[in-house]
Amino acid sequence: MPTHTPMPPQTRNRTYGQYCPVAAGLDVIGDRWVLLIMRELVAQPSRFTDLRRALPGLAPNLLTERLRDLQAAALVESVDVSESSSRSIYQVTDKGLKIIPVLRAVARFGVDYLDPATTPNLPAEGLSPARTARAFLLPWLKPGAPHMRVRLTVPDGSSADVVVDGRRTDITDADPGVAPDVELRTDALALSDVRRTGAPLEATLAGSPTAKDKFLKTFDLVIQ
Repeated sequence: MPTHTPMPPQTRNRTYGQYCPVAAGLDVIGDRWVLLIMRELVAQPSRFTDLRRALPGLAPNLLTERLRDLQAAALVESVDVSESSSRSIYQVTDKGLKIIPVLRAVARFGVDYLDPATTPNLPAEGLSPARTARAFLLPWLKPGAPHMRVRLTVPDGSSADVVVDGRRTDITDADPGVAPDVELRTDALALSDVRRTGAPLEATLAGSPTAKDKFLKTFDLVIQ
């Protein structure tokens, strides 16, 4: 017999009440801030204070409520940092990792509505390389992508490595002891313009001709 996951008690009073998978999914992740909380936790386990720092417009009491609902839905779990400390971190569960393709689909949809002029929380120095990769590279990653290590370097000189192995993708601090297949030097605003318009990317791409061609096809980019 097929099984189903009952809706967590906290969200029953907010249900759409429709026998539809879209509606049922929105019963769990459709509340304001939920997808952004999941975006942060998919990137890395975080303390409550880390989430507050990453989501400055989210009130502490509402963050507590959203985390409680996500735990009830078995998408997030709280883990004690150590036996000697009362502090804990929040992390996504295996079930919660199913949100990754949803986040990437929303990113591809939302980029058409992205306007730096109306985004007050955009840092003057731009996004970090890791955030830039998650926002403007990974959502366009082709299924079954070949193994590669991509180093993304932003104008302030900081870098992150995007490691693709065909089944999963990790983003780590750039490892100076490991040479990437390609290095892309650009920033979030340039990539967002490309994703919105489909125009060629004005950037520096270093690597062998074969590696550069593989990278451009894998992430659906054209370099000017």
